[in-house]
Amino acid sequence: MEKLQLDNLIAWFDRYVEPFLDTDPEGAKNIQLKIEHTRKVGEVMALLSAGENLTENETYIAAATALLHDLGRFPQYRRWRTFLDSNSDNHARLAIDVIRENNVLDGIDPAEQLLIEEAVRFHNMLAPPDTIKSPTRHYINLIRDADKLDIWRVFVEFLAQPPEERASAAILGLEDAPDKVSEPCIASLAAGCIVPLATISCFNDFKLLQISWIYDLTYPTSRRILLERGYIPALAATLPDQADIHQAVAKALTALSA
Repeated sequence: MEKLQLDNLIAWFDRYVEPFLDTDPEGAKNIQLKIEHTRKVGEVMALLSAGENLTENETYIAAATALLHDLGRFPQYRRWRTFLDSNSDNHARLAIDVIRENNVLDGIDPAEQLLIEEAVRFHNMLAPPDTIKSPTRHYINLIRDADKLDIWRVFVEFLAQPPEERASAAILGLEDAPDKVSEPCIASLAAGCIVPLATISCFNDFKLLQISWIYDLTYPTSRRILLERGYIPALAATLPDQADIHQAVAKALTALSA
């Protein structure tokens, strides 16, 4: 992949997302959240590419996956007014539809097109299928790490905002009760496991899920960035003041630093 091809993709993305901002103020706030997320994931991907010593060609492919990974969020929100896949459609599948309907990857080497599409397709799964091998798995892991790193940023900044300034769709319709938390979610984190989405019933549970993503990071550069940015302590500080939560978070941070 060449830089000119990546530049063309960036220009196309800007044209594609602009009409989605032509909506009511609340809708525009939620769409802008995803536009900014996409750009920030691209910035994180550049750090990962440098930290993991990707070649120039690999860096461009990785940048393309970052740019396109959440394309499905825009038609998803326009149609269903939500970012919750279970109440709408799988946003990764929707992204592939957008890519193909708009011939976004035309002119790019077919093998590289496949790498980009597969990374987009599997970026939001609990775990990529075991049948996927390198180099496809490499790009899937890169976008999964970059995506998580910026989602942590999104929610740390979200929690620091006054309620009236927050993008309403960010918490996926979950109840934001300060003292509510589910014991199965705490137990999963304490066991060093990813918190299952099926056990989540409130926003605090979702924070525990995000903290548990520590156990799903692939690259040393990702762990370094997460430690440097302090997202986990910031998220944990907004959880109920319970000994079992403190212990589970401390265990995750120890794993992160190992």
